Amino acid sequence: MAVKLVYETHSITVDNETGIATGWLPGELSPRGRAEAVKLGARRREVDVVYASDLRRAVETAEIAFAGSGKEIRLDRRLRECDYGIYNGRPVSEVAALRSRHIDTPWPGGQSYRQVVAETAAFLRDVMEEWQGREVLLVSHSANRWALQHLLDGAALEELVDAPFDWRPGWEYSLA
Repeated sequence: MAVKLVYETHSITVDNETGIATGWLPGELSPRGRAEAVKLGARRREVDVVYASDLRRAVETAEIAFAGSGKEIRLDRRLRECDYGIYNGRPVSEVAALRSRHIDTPWPGGQSYRQVVAETAAFLRDVMEEWQGREVLLVSHSANRWALQHLLDGAALEELVDAPFDWRPGWEYSLA
């Protein structure tokens, strides 16, 4: 049996609104982000379990989305954004200009996008083992979305890291 996997990005943060690349910093949802988290919960009530990155902005998104629902929320550090190292908290424009240099080479003091792919792949193996025939929601970050596109759709990381992140209300996959 397949696992229905749904990916949703964490809601909008204060950093998103001010053009900061948060990376491994916790981040905080903006008022608009908190309102979007409520909408996420309404559109994804049918999931069997929610997995979220352990970074505060993803945790806050999941907690707001599923408050009072009784839905289990599991935090998993393998779903973290790419660690930009010394670039955590720098302007998005600065980080975006350097992304393609860090596909295989870690950010100074951080990690590479290929390492994010490896963490995501390990997470997917565990999900496939535990959740056959069920629906699993991931609340995570842009680097994890690229990892899913790379692993499940065969998209090249070289193209993904330089493409704009087009938000939408979720992406769905079938893991067989």
